This record gives sequence, structure tokens and C-alpha cells, in this order.
Amino acid sequence: MKSPADFAAAFREAQSLQAKGLFPEAEQAYRALFATGDQRALVLEALATLYLQARRPRDAVAALSALVEESPDSLGYCARLAVLLEKLGRREAAIDHYQRLLRRQPELAAAHFNVALLYRKEYRYEDSLAAYEEAMRLGISNEQEVWSNMGVVYADMRDTDKAEEMYRRALAADPVYLPALFNLAGLNEEAGRKEPAISLYRRILEIDPKHWDSLTRLAWIERVDREDDPLLESLRQAIGEARNNALAQESLHLALGKVLDDLGRYDEAFASCSAANELGKRRNPLYEPRSVEAAFDHLIEVFDASVIRDAELGPVPAPIFICGMFRSGSSLVEQILASHPSIAAGGELDLLPRVIRKHLLPYPQQIRSASPEALHHLRDDYLAVLHRLAPPDSEITDKRPDNFLHLGLIRILFPSARIVYTRRNLADNCLSLYFQQLGGNLHFATDLESCAHYYRQHERLIAHWQASFGDNIFTVDYDALVRAPEPLLRRLLNFLGLEWDERCLQFQKTGSLVKTASVWQVRDELHTRSSGRWRNYSAYLQNLEHPVTGSAPEAGADIEK
Repeated sequence: MKSPADFAAAFREAQSLQAKGLFPEAEQAYRALFATGDQRALVLEALATLYLQARRPRDAVAALSALVEESPDSLGYCARLAVLLEKLGRREAAIDHYQRLLRRQPELAAAHFNVALLYRKEYRYEDSLAAYEEAMRLGISNEQEVWSNMGVVYADMRDTDKAEEMYRRALAADPVYLPALFNLAGLNEEAGRKEPAISLYRRILEIDPKHWDSLTRLAWIERVDREDDPLLESLRQAIGEARNNALAQESLHLALGKVLDDLGRYDEAFASCSAANELGKRRNPLYEPRSVEAAFDHLIEVFDASVIRDAELGPVPAPIFICGMFRSGSSLVEQILASHPSIAAGGELDLLPRVIRKHLLPYPQQIRSASPEALHHLRDDYLAVLHRLAPPDSEITDKRPDNFLHLGLIRILFPSARIVYTRRNLADNCLSLYFQQLGGNLHFATDLESCAHYYRQHERLIAHWQASFGDNIFTVDYDALVRAPEPLLRRLLNFLGLEWDERCLQFQKTGSLVKTASVWQVRDELHTRSSGRWRNYSAYLQNLEHPVTGSAPEAGADIEK
């Protein structure tokens, strides 16, 4: 064992090496200290930090796991490990660590609160609510935060009334609690209640004039038709005030672009959205066309038609899958279908990507070595969560646009699944992407030429799926839908095995929640304003290298093979 002074000096030397970026040398120094048995928790914590700096997350998990074993009653260490595990897609392992901690310390209210957040992300809604209630019973501080979070869980469960009740309980505890006010405003938007939403956003801005999210929501919530609308100046002023907040500036520029587009000031609108997308490029990885092409090549190679056919499981009841490029009309189609009495809107679900992360990594190549038993387990996992969302005796939709990447897997898991693919004119689709703030892996959306490149790759993949199992796929062309909805919708419902229902033409009256950026577009009656919108910006779309004129293809037709 080292003397305290010797240990302190050696530890400072290891920290100095780490600060200089000499990670192998620092690691060796820390490990030498760990071998002495002195202050093991301190050394493990330093090693975990080093591994994170060196971008060695799995080694960081090992160090933090050892740290939790050293100090099993530490909420702080458990929380650090859980955060890292979640980032690595190991959310269930993070939950396990909290459960172990709570078996030792069941009275730890903060641990119940933390694990409730993870339960919700795993679609374990009842467990999440129970954990929040236990945190409340144990006297956790900031009860308004707990009530508000419970409201989010109920909103995820599509229980609007209970969600609103929770938000109002939060506001009873703290009338100016902004997250609850913002969540309640968002719930009103999702439910199509425009005026209460506007009122709440304005109330938030009275409390905090720099609550930029509320200001941007006001811009998106309705069309602006007056040049003297004060929202215009408010957005311009906010952009200047948010100069040190790039993410806020990005969303404010896009909101201003939307308002200018409403007013027909297209050059100014494009300039504002371009400024937003330049900021977006800084927070996103560089779009690499060759890597994207290689990824699509790999999907086509792995999900060969014969591979799909040989791996198919037995048929079981499946949701209606709705997919396509983002901003291609998938939310509109889901809202129309949800107007049918036999269909419930599932919304934009993460279920398929979730089971891929849990069971099929590395993807897609793992599909070739996956046993039928493993695929059945994956399907059961998917269905177990889906059934928590589906009302009894109803068809449910799984609307996640980028599930078009996984149609081969969908065909394997659900051979009789009905797939609705939404397609939109390339120029309109790319422009709509460019005018929205999108996260996740949609980094192509900040550049129009990158959008067009990705669009063409998506077309190539769809053509492969059509050639492999086209009878399972119905194509809805956005332009044809808004021009003449009834003939197309009749064919769509026939494809789904459902009778025609006039309510599908009154979809804007449907009371289902809408949880996407298209929340107000799908609350409006069908219109053609967005069809051919690219013409307002044709001067900026010359480099898309794709025809942007001509008639739309026949609705419901297959993509050319």
C-alpha cells in the first residue's frame, strides 16, 4: 500500500497524463494505483472518465460496473452507469441496475424517479406510472415534475384525459411550472385544440419571454396572412437574442421561414431556412453519399428475395405498416385511416428499430444467422409492446416513415403484413424536409442536394422491395391523394380488407392524437397548396438532378421495377 501522500502524488500524475491526452500512459498509471487496493472507487471513477474521453464506451461500462459493485448503495454511480448503458442501446441493463439498487434501498425516491423514465422509454407504461407514484409516496421533492412526467406517460398511452389531469396537478403544485404548461399546450395541439394551445403558449411567453420553443410553436400552429402580424417581428427579435443558442436560432429561423412562406415572401423564406440549415449542419455528421449508397447496397444484398422467402415465419395478425420518406404524407394517411371505425392510430412508433437494437445487431447481416427461434422471440417482443397500445378488436397502425428501410424484416416477421408506402414528388419532398428541424439520423435534410441523393437511394430500395413482395405494398401518391382522394382511398381500404367508410373523407374531425411535425397539416381539410409547392422555390432547386415536372404516377401503382 502507498502512503496517502504517495498515493495522492501518483494520482495527480495520472490525471496530468490524462489532461495531456496521453490516455494509454494515464490508464497504465491508474491501473497501477488500482492494484495497490487503495481508494479503489476513486480510481475506478477516474478510469471511467478516461475511457469516455478516449471514446472507449464499453471499457467505461466495465469500470462503472465495477464501481457500482464497490459502492452498491450509491445512486450517483448507478445513475452514471445507467446513462451510459442507455446511450449504448442497453436500456434494460440500465433498468436492472436500478432494480438492484432499489432492492437494497427501496426508500430511495430518486431511484424510483430515474427508473420511471427508463420504463417509459421501454414502453413499460404501467411500471413507469407505478415508479412515479412510489417516488411521490416516498416524499420526493418537486412533485410538479413528477405529475408532469406522469402526464407524458399517459399521453404516450393515448389517454388524453388522464394526461391533462396530471399536467393540471403539476400546475396546482406550481402554477408557473413551464414544462407542465408546455406539455399541456402540446397535448392540446396533438388533440387538435388550437385556441387552448395558443393561449397556453402565450401564457408561457408572458412568464418567460425567451421561451423560444413556445414562440416557434405559435408560428407553426396557424397560417399567417397579415404583413403586420406581430409574430414576424417577434421571431426576428428572438433570432437576435438567441445568438448564443445555436439550436434555438435554428428552430427560430425555420419558424420565420414558415411565416414568410405563408405570406408569399419566398426568397426571404428560403434565406431564413438556409440560415437554419447552415446551423443544422454544424450539429449533424457530414452526409457521405458513398457511405449511404453502400448501406443501401448492403440492405439489398442481405435481404435478397430468396433469403426473405426462406426466413419467413408463420402468419400472425400484424399492424398496418405505414412508411416512406419523412414529409411524404405518412401522417396524413394515418390520420385518414384512423377515421375508419376499425382502425386505431398507433402513431410514430420506435418498436421495430427497438427490437433490431435488442436482438439483431449487427444489422442487417445478423438476419442471415438468426435462428427461427430468435426471430420468433423478436416478433413476440414487438407484439407484446404493440398490444399495450392497441384497443381491443381494432386494427392498429405502425407509422414510422423510415421503416421503409426494414420492409424485408417486416416481411420475414409478418409475411401477410399490409404495407402502405407514401410517395411524394422529389422536389416537394426535399423542400419540405429542408423547411423542418429534424433530428436523429436525418442529417441529409440540411442540404437539398443531399436530400435528393437520399431520396433516390430510397427509391432504389423501394424498387427492390416491390420486386421481392410487391403484392404486400400499396403505394399512396401524395399528389393524387389531395387531388382526388375518394377513388384512391377506396382502393386502399380494399387492399386492407376493409369496407369503405365516408368518415375517411372527414379525417380532420378525428379525435386521435397526432404526434408529428405534421400536427396541423393533418387537421386541415385536404388541399393542394403543398402539391407543387416547389415551383415557388424553383430558382433554388436547379441542382436536384431529377425531373420536377410532369404528371403524378397513378395512385396505388407499383414503383417501376
